[in-house]
Amino acid sequence: MLVRDWMTVNVIALGVNSSVLDAAEILHEKNIRQFPVIDSRGDLVGIVSDRDIRDAMPSKFIPGDAVVERGGGLYTLTAGDIMTLDPISVHSNAAMTEVAETLVKHKVGGLPVVDGGQLVGIITQADVLRFLCASAGSARGGAQFGIRLNGDDNLLADLLCDLRKQGVLFTSVFTAVDPGRVGARNAYVSIADMGDKCVEDVVEIIQKKYVILFYVAEGVTVDLV
Repeated sequence: MLVRDWMTVNVIALGVNSSVLDAAEILHEKNIRQFPVIDSRGDLVGIVSDRDIRDAMPSKFIPGDAVVERGGGLYTLTAGDIMTLDPISVHSNAAMTEVAETLVKHKVGGLPVVDGGQLVGIITQADVLRFLCASAGSARGGAQFGIRLNGDDNLLADLLCDLRKQGVLFTSVFTAVDPGRVGARNAYVSIADMGDKCVEDVVEIIQKKYVILFYVAEGVTVDLV
């Protein structure tokens, strides 16, 4: 899946000369965590995070701060003064997995989406979580199974074929490295319809050929290994 399918468009951006006080007000009203900063041509030149704005604000415990004096202090502070220059950005055709890796690696909350130098959107941690929920099929409910693949690339295809033969329909399948076993991978299968079978029936069927690590049914996780 691509960034263009999950990004937020119609982004609230700041101009280089936008007031930090105005940005703080928008931050409070819209619950926004980062603002891309653009120049007069619409090109991305920086980014301002909620932390940048909080750091620029005076402490409410210190009386007589310059914020009360119009024409000076915070009234002259702009987005260009506090922004991070040359922020990490991503293209709209980038894969969502690439975005997730970048957010984790650089410990940022979001990435501006830039095509041809122009800001076209923003992709955030919340967008990545929506993508992961959709990919895992969690929004549709139903049972989920974690199954050990034992390093056999053909095992997943065999598993899915066996489920279909039993009339068990699945909504999503993905694999990931087993964190406890070097070089091993696990499959995670979300079930849409078990036909006339109950969860215990499906478990019994799968266990005849495969190792089930756990299953989740009606919000309850049952560990089998």
